[in-house]
Amino acid sequence: MAEIASTSSGRGHQSPPAPIMNLADDHLFTVLLLLPVDSILSFSATCKRFRNLACSDSLWESLWRREWGPSSAESVKSSGLLLPWMVLFKRVCKLDSVSCHRISDLDDEEEESSSLLPLPRASHSLNFVTDYLVLFGGGREGGRHLDDTWTAYVGETNQKTLRWKKADSVTPGGRFGHTCVVIGDSLVLFGGINDRGERLNDTWIGRVGCHGKQLLWKLLTVVGAPKPPPRGAHAASCISEKTMVVQGGIGLSGVRLGDTWILELSEDLNSGTWHEVVSNALLPPRSGHTLTYIRENQVVLFGGRGLGYDVLNDVWLLDTQEQCERWIQIFYDFQDLEESASLPRVGHSATLILGGRILIYGGEDTFRHKKDDFWALDVKTIPSKGLQVDGGAVCLNGSKAWKRLDGVSYRPKGRSFHRACADGSGRYVYVFGGMVDGLNLAVTSSLRFENELFMVELLLGL
Repeated sequence: MAEIASTSSGRGHQSPPAPIMNLADDHLFTVLLLLPVDSILSFSATCKRFRNLACSDSLWESLWRREWGPSSAESVKSSGLLLPWMVLFKRVCKLDSVSCHRISDLDDEEEESSSLLPLPRASHSLNFVTDYLVLFGGGREGGRHLDDTWTAYVGETNQKTLRWKKADSVTPGGRFGHTCVVIGDSLVLFGGINDRGERLNDTWIGRVGCHGKQLLWKLLTVVGAPKPPPRGAHAASCISEKTMVVQGGIGLSGVRLGDTWILELSEDLNSGTWHEVVSNALLPPRSGHTLTYIRENQVVLFGGRGLGYDVLNDVWLLDTQEQCERWIQIFYDFQDLEESASLPRVGHSATLILGGRILIYGGEDTFRHKKDDFWALDVKTIPSKGLQVDGGAVCLNGSKAWKRLDGVSYRPKGRSFHRACADGSGRYVYVFGGMVDGLNLAVTSSLRFENELFMVELLLGL
């Protein structure tokens, strides 16, 4: 009886409210914005008051801006999607499919003229800078290079109807297999191959002027003696605000390279200093691969063609944090990957998109079969700090990191050595050119160069 009485007395006793219950909503709002999304969802399950606060539209819009930037939030607003921010956030995190749209270059009433369109090409450069697509150079049929520059204004609301303009430009000289990286509101171009088959190692800074009618180039002054050997079909990416990394490619005498170089630019972008990255990891030489910026001081390398002419699907992380430059190989367990899926590729594109993923499109396999598939590599599965490296490598779960995306609407041809870039929001990716299979599919050398421009849209409103 004494136990029962004690229990009854305990039930009647009311504990004082937890101190967090005394916080005002605006203070709780500030605290929630500091938490990971999973913690916010757990917080919302505690009581009705917290659920209403943790599910509010204003909170999830702020979380969107925190995770993916204000430009992507404004892009969603201008698109007219009338869905709660929490729903949109979850759809970005899930991302199962993309939609492709062929871009209309000319108004319907205009007669199409080849002089108003860039010529078909591959191994060119395509970048999004200061609201413009900038297309430069590339190779065409017969192994000839191009030295023209084209721009197309994207803006915020006209993604599906663009008009190319040929820009007046004192170019760095025609080439293909070069790289062009966006640093701030400028372009940094490096290397490539000219008509004579010469590999180049010059560096140029470009700026868009006069509403896209000009592209102003200047040769970068290199301070100090060391600089990368000449090359083409290499990969490059920004790695921080004034820093670019160049890796691999085809050097003199057609030898594939495995070296890595970092360019540190001056504040005014008039000069720069190169140094070679010395790493204990044995990164195999390759060409036709990609480097993709994923976060400050980290880029991801994927694929390419190796020394034995085999096409690769390995993934490497270049980490330059804390004055320590190192390559880390990332092994993925692909036990749950569908049997029909094939990841090895060369001449593909790899673009950082909204939601913290690398969108990989196209390329070709060892037998030069062109691909038309889309893959997403979730970079959030790669820790930003504290990677426990064993012998220069780390093993991660491939089934959680990789996802093959469904394509709806217009389906572009399989292609390789095209180029792709995302707009400022990361929701739209523009793809131009490349090599596609020719009309005679029985002839393995039957290839055709493309000048098609299409847009890949991340689907959020289904």
